[in-house]
Amino acid sequence: MAEKMVEKVTRLMKEPTQVRNIGVCAHIDHGKTTFSDNLLAGAGMMSEQDAGEARKLDFHEDEQERGITIDSAAVSMVHTVEDKEFLINLIDTPGHVDFGGDVTRAMRAVDGAIVLICASEGAMPQTETVLRQALRERVRPILFINKVDRLIKELQLTPEEMQQRFVKQIADVNKIIRGIAPEEYKEAWQVSIEKGTVAFGSAFHNWGISLPYMQKKGVSFKDIIDSYTGTDEEIKEQVKALAKKAPIHEVVLDIVTEHHPDPVEAQKYRIPKLWHGDLESTDGKSLISCDPKGRLFFIITKVVVDPQAGEIAAGRLFSGTMNKGDEVFLNMANSAGRVQQVYVYNGAKREIVDHVPSGNIIGVGGLKAGMPGETVTTGGKAEPFEKITHIFDPVVTKAIEAKKPSDLPKLIDVLRQVQKEDPTITIEINEETGEHLMHGMGELHLEVIEHRIIKEKGVEVKTSPPIVVYRETVTKESPEVEGKSPNKHNKLYFKVEPLEQDVIDLIKEGKLPTGRYKKKDENVIGPLREIGWDTKMAQNVRGERNGNIFLDKTRGIVYINEIMEMVLDMFEDVMGSGSLAKEPCLNMKVSLMDCTLHEDAIHRGPAQMYPAIREGIRGAIMQAGPVLYEPLQVMRIEAPTDYVGEVSKIVSSKRGQLLDMTQEGDITIVKAKMPVGELFGWSNDLRSATGGRGSSSLVDQTFERLPGELQEKIKNQIIQRKGLSQGSLGA
Repeated sequence: MAEKMVEKVTRLMKEPTQVRNIGVCAHIDHGKTTFSDNLLAGAGMMSEQDAGEARKLDFHEDEQERGITIDSAAVSMVHTVEDKEFLINLIDTPGHVDFGGDVTRAMRAVDGAIVLICASEGAMPQTETVLRQALRERVRPILFINKVDRLIKELQLTPEEMQQRFVKQIADVNKIIRGIAPEEYKEAWQVSIEKGTVAFGSAFHNWGISLPYMQKKGVSFKDIIDSYTGTDEEIKEQVKALAKKAPIHEVVLDIVTEHHPDPVEAQKYRIPKLWHGDLESTDGKSLISCDPKGRLFFIITKVVVDPQAGEIAAGRLFSGTMNKGDEVFLNMANSAGRVQQVYVYNGAKREIVDHVPSGNIIGVGGLKAGMPGETVTTGGKAEPFEKITHIFDPVVTKAIEAKKPSDLPKLIDVLRQVQKEDPTITIEINEETGEHLMHGMGELHLEVIEHRIIKEKGVEVKTSPPIVVYRETVTKESPEVEGKSPNKHNKLYFKVEPLEQDVIDLIKEGKLPTGRYKKKDENVIGPLREIGWDTKMAQNVRGERNGNIFLDKTRGIVYINEIMEMVLDMFEDVMGSGSLAKEPCLNMKVSLMDCTLHEDAIHRGPAQMYPAIREGIRGAIMQAGPVLYEPLQVMRIEAPTDYVGEVSKIVSSKRGQLLDMTQEGDITIVKAKMPVGELFGWSNDLRSATGGRGSSSLVDQTFERLPGELQEKIKNQIIQRKGLSQGSLGA
């Protein structure tokens, strides 16, 4: 009797050297989902006729309607190379920048990435972003140049011209890798045709080639060009024959099995970057060696709410074996849980299995409190993995409320579910006022979430027009400001000043860990020493929150360790809503300079300490020249050269500034920095200004000081919108 696919998968899961965990990532519309379909068809998991058409991994209705991938999707399949079977755990990720958070989370689960670029467009802004997300998590890239048929059919390039174009595109990708990869991998992870880490092909027509494959099967570039010459009917038959001779799944998965690391190899260099515990401890050794007999470490990268099965947490098992019925501990939520089901992925289907060893991507049912980024362990509390940080922040907000008051409890449940399913959406639930805010990456992001709440979760809602989230920061050093507890027994003295640019860069590049720090944490002290801080000063840093840091500069205070957690609680609270207009804070350095504390612990509980700390930090901010910063997006705008005048007119009408302008053929590429507040309806305005022929994509996001004349106006607008009284601010 033939072995079932699920039996094959579970058998191979026990052989970590034959497992490859990979992600497919690219700029929007470069063909990822069509490409993933081909890999599934090659593994016999869907019909070849459907491949490239069915878009199997877009199983949400709105993904099929819009023709874009919104959620990452996992699948496990088997690939055979010369009688040796390999298990490929694949994650297909979104390309639209609004859903970039899904890419970041998927990269935590995989060890290798297939980066797709379109042969006619080359490396685009989002290509750089996905490479940055991959390399930050120490994921090794290989390159697939897709849509080669367009060069032959539409652009009618000669083989020499095509070769020149490929050489340039590979050089562009290598330049990005060299700029972002960790020092020891800048050269080792360069992609090249000779090494066999670059493949070409057409996912739509199901064929692909690489240099080793051409040599092995005797396929030449001339064969490919010949396949696209002749009548339409002839081309159709020739392309079919080419897909039989050089099937895309075989070419790509051969590269994956040869050049992507297995979990045992990958965890040797990934764990020291992602886990800050003691590498010499039992846990550390078990993680580095991907030991199935070690302590369980499972990282959740995605939560899906299934109407029948409840919440399913998908993620990577780094150590130990996941068994049905295991008692586990969720380290971020600080709560216990029980594994009710263990699943392996099979496209949109999940297969239930009893247990899975480390090194695999799996689904787990029953972990109610699990959020993406959570570290799940057996045997109680453990050192969690580094928090998953996203490259861009949510900068657009909508207020959302239920149309029927009776739906309010259901809406609150649904919003909590939505935040689990997509942690880049930040949900603020105000139980007192009944106002709920959704913060997202952009208009499309919020539109999709709203659509899902109505369509899939069945709650009728109404939303406000989009609003922009600003940031608060300071411009000078404050004097020491006192915060006094209500019982007058405790006094704390704070100072707030702007954070140095070097430290801001460290946080942005992910070199400084996020969250709270242990005393003398080398991961914190090391990077700060490199930028010139002395060790004593670096040891004072106790925590980071949203790009702000906290220093404890007190000396010889007896009870300081007993109140430090409370101080950090309030530091995080104030950084989440500042003194000017209760907007999040940015680039601040908050220092606790001194304090006098009552010796009796009963007089310095949270009810006394929290108001004192909050009042002290807020007071210091108000004396440090607070200002509002607005979010800006650097856009890459493409339009026919005839429309350049219109493009620059529309950019300046939206308070934007032109950064760069280059011409490629009859297309001009404009780089412009635009305030997010002026970008609502941007794509429609751009289309109408360029006769429907202009397009734009996001390159970078930054915050800059709001022009002086708008400071007061915007501040008052926010205060009014939030219904704040002047008295509640700064206090």
